[in-house]
Amino acid sequence: MTGPIQFTPESLAQEAMRTQAKLRAGLDTLREVDDVDYGATRKEEVWRDGKVVLYRYRGETAPTAKVPLLIAYALVNRPYMVDLQSDKSIVRGLLERGEDVYILDWGYPDRSDRYLELEDYIQRFLGGAVDYLRGAYRMESINLLGICQGGAFSLCYSALNPSKVRNFIAMVTPVDFHTSDNMLSNWTRNLDVDQFVDTLGNVPADLMNWCYLTLKPWRLFVQKYVGLVDILDDKKALEDFLRMEKWIFDSPDQAGEAFRQFIKQFYQGNGFVKGGIDIGGRAVDLGYLDMPVLNIYAEQDHLVPPDASRALRDLVGTTDYTELSFKGGHIGIYVSSRAQREVPSAIHDWLEQRSR
Repeated sequence: MTGPIQFTPESLAQEAMRTQAKLRAGLDTLREVDDVDYGATRKEEVWRDGKVVLYRYRGETAPTAKVPLLIAYALVNRPYMVDLQSDKSIVRGLLERGEDVYILDWGYPDRSDRYLELEDYIQRFLGGAVDYLRGAYRMESINLLGICQGGAFSLCYSALNPSKVRNFIAMVTPVDFHTSDNMLSNWTRNLDVDQFVDTLGNVPADLMNWCYLTLKPWRLFVQKYVGLVDILDDKKALEDFLRMEKWIFDSPDQAGEAFRQFIKQFYQGNGFVKGGIDIGGRAVDLGYLDMPVLNIYAEQDHLVPPDASRALRDLVGTTDYTELSFKGGHIGIYVSSRAQREVPSAIHDWLEQRSR
C-alpha cells in the first residue's frame, strides 16, 4: 500500500515551473492550431424531409455488403460523433470492412418544429429514410443501427414495422429507464414536463447541455480543463480536444412536443418495460422484434448504465439475441482507440454471419 503523496517546497516549485513552461508553449501552439472541423469521411445527401437529411458515406472502395446499414443517432447531439476525425471514426471502420453506411441527420429544430411529435421522428423521418433505402435497393428490409436515444427511436420503429428491419443493432441504448443507477432518470422522474414545455416551447440546447455536464461536475467542469494544461504544447492533442469540445456544445434545441412525450412515456413511464408507449395511436411492444438483435453497451456508461441496456434481452421476441459489452464510457465507445479496434469489427462480423 502506498502512503499519501508528500509535497515539499522543491516539488511544488518544480511543478510551478513545469506549468509555466506549458502555458508559455501554449501561446505558440494556439497560434498554430488550425480551424477544427469534423467529419473524416465524404458523404452525400440522398434524401430529405424538411430539415432531416439522409446521407450516404463514401469510402475508399465500393461496399461489399448487399444490405445497407442505416445509423440513427440521438436528437440531443449531432451525429458526426460517429465520424469525428480520421482516427476516431466508427463509420470509417465500417466502410473499411465493406459495409454500406448511411446516417440520418435530424437537423436543428426551430420554432416551426415546436409541435413535432414522436410519431414524426419515428414513423415519418426514420420511416421515410428506411422506405427510401428499401426502394433504392429494391429489398423488403434493411439493417438498422440505433444509438442512445436514436436506439430507443429505432426500437420503436422496429417493433412497429418488423418486416422492414432485417437486422437490428442497439448501441448504448436505454431500455429500462428506472434502474437505480440512472441519475438522469431520477432527475426527470418528478419533472412537471407539461409546465416545462408550455413555458419554454422548444427546449434550449444550452439547458440540456448544462444538465448533462452536471451529472459529472468535477470531471466535466474542472478536471478536463485542468488537464488541458498538459497538452498545450501538443498541437494535435489540442486540436483533438477542441474538436470534442465543439461537438459537446454543438447541440440542437429539442422540439417541445416530442420532448414532452419522450420524458413522459420513457423516463417517467418506463414504457418499454411497463408498457404505455404510444406512437401515433399504436402501442409499442418489443416482443414484436423478431429479427436478429445485437445489443452493445458500455460498462462505464454514466448516461445509459449497463443494466438499462441489458434489459432488452428479456423483452425482445427474437431467439437470435447477442450482447456485447465494451470497456469504456458513453463517449469512449465512439472515439477511444479500443473502440476503433473492437466496435466496427464486432458489428461487421455479426452482420456478415447473418448475411450468408
